[in-house]
Amino acid sequence: MPHDQRPIGVFDSGVGGLTVLRALQAALPDEPTVYLGDTARVPYGTRSAATVVRYALNNARTLVKRADIKLLVVACNTVSAVALDALRQDLPIPVVGVIEPGARAALAAVGRVDAGIGVLGTAGTVRSGAYPRALAQRGHTGVATAVAAPLFVPLAEEGWTDGDVPRLVAARYLQALPADVEAVVLGCTHYPLLAPVIALALAESHPRARVVDGAAATAVDVTRVLDEQGLRAPSDTHPTHRLFVTDSPEQMARLSRAFLGREVSAAQIELIDVEMTA
Repeated sequence: MPHDQRPIGVFDSGVGGLTVLRALQAALPDEPTVYLGDTARVPYGTRSAATVVRYALNNARTLVKRADIKLLVVACNTVSAVALDALRQDLPIPVVGVIEPGARAALAAVGRVDAGIGVLGTAGTVRSGAYPRALAQRGHTGVATAVAAPLFVPLAEEGWTDGDVPRLVAARYLQALPADVEAVVLGCTHYPLLAPVIALALAESHPRARVVDGAAATAVDVTRVLDEQGLRAPSDTHPTHRLFVTDSPEQMARLSRAFLGREVSAAQIELIDVEMTA
């Protein structure tokens, strides 16, 4: 079997994509990775589609040029919603987003194509209609309801992931979902930090429903693409993991334990400029 020692590239508008990176590193321990958080331009969820596409292309081209990546994971639901086709047309490497795996995981969780499915996401992701579209492409015939839940992002970054405040916020957002919802997809990479409190609120408002996090499903898709295209790293390598940001390495360092599952110092995070070519 052929091998490829180049890293997997991962990018997000900020630190939220570290939850996807965490799932990738757990599933693929032999693979080197390089992560880019575009913290100078975060958030993407409130930007226009044209702006998000431009940012995405610049981030991807920067990773290809600086790190010679072999595959790109778009660890941002907003970018996956509006820029995936543009990235796939522009780049000479495979591109994997997080919405398609999330939709597949939701259908697997409910076990029926006619079940009601809810999605919590950023305004940009909800506005794009990407999750209902991805579900329909997989045969879903039930109602798919997407609800914008913007307050979850600052709650996650402030560490307010349990207690009355996030529970009440979650309950308020969940009120917008139909009563027959059977799965709720966490359609933003920040939201897994709030999964336990969302699940508690969901148990009260929609007792039949379960919370679905697409990060593990994304890792499954990446594994499949690596195997199909002969891009797996040799099993006897000692992979390196690089972290890039476009602003404030200290912020990523502060949030690394919560989002990545391990502490990273600011000195281990490289501050770079994205090449604005698009």
